[in-house]
Amino acid sequence: MSQLPEIIRTIDRVSADVVAKASTYQAAILADVAGRRGTMHGRVAPVYQSMKVAGPAFTVEVRPGDNLMIHAAIALAQPGDVLVIDGKGDQTAALMGTLMLSACKKRGLAGVIVDGAIRDKLEILELDFPVFSAGFNPAGPTKYVPGRINHPISAGGAVVNPGDLVVGDADGVVVIEREKAPGMLALADKKVADEAARIESI
Repeated sequence: MSQLPEIIRTIDRVSADVVAKASTYQAAILADVAGRRGTMHGRVAPVYQSMKVAGPAFTVEVRPGDNLMIHAAIALAQPGDVLVIDGKGDQTAALMGTLMLSACKKRGLAGVIVDGAIRDKLEILELDFPVFSAGFNPAGPTKYVPGRINHPISAGGAVVNPGDLVVGDADGVVVIEREKAPGMLALADKKVADEAARIESI
């Protein structure tokens, strides 16, 4: 059996129109219609509460505290992609800071989700770019250990496959399988209408 390469460059992504539609919903609505599955642990939160992100997942797996493969991922990801990084929830060293996140913004990525620590919080707030992380640490990362790009990962306890729909807001992050995403949006429409009617009656 031939082994998969560590870096998979070509992936099937959830479509741009599905992403555009999904971005109009709260993560909570999508989590509800997805059977309350696919949400990341509450430790993965936006740097600032009004940050929102929606897009296809571009997945990266790294060893705790090592960001070698994230540099490669930034170069390979396409505009509109959301970098989703399985940093094992480690908070002993930052995996990214202003320099790398500025590069992500410059390349047109939709945002970054890191199940690990980052740093440069005040500069990130000024960057006006959606970033979700498990915390902050001033220590810098190592760059020794090759990771993997565009393999299935677990981030914040949720399974994320390359190209899956990822939506994040003040409540956290929800992941919906690429194939199921279009069907979920019709359910989300109905859920929003139902909830509006209930609020009206209250």
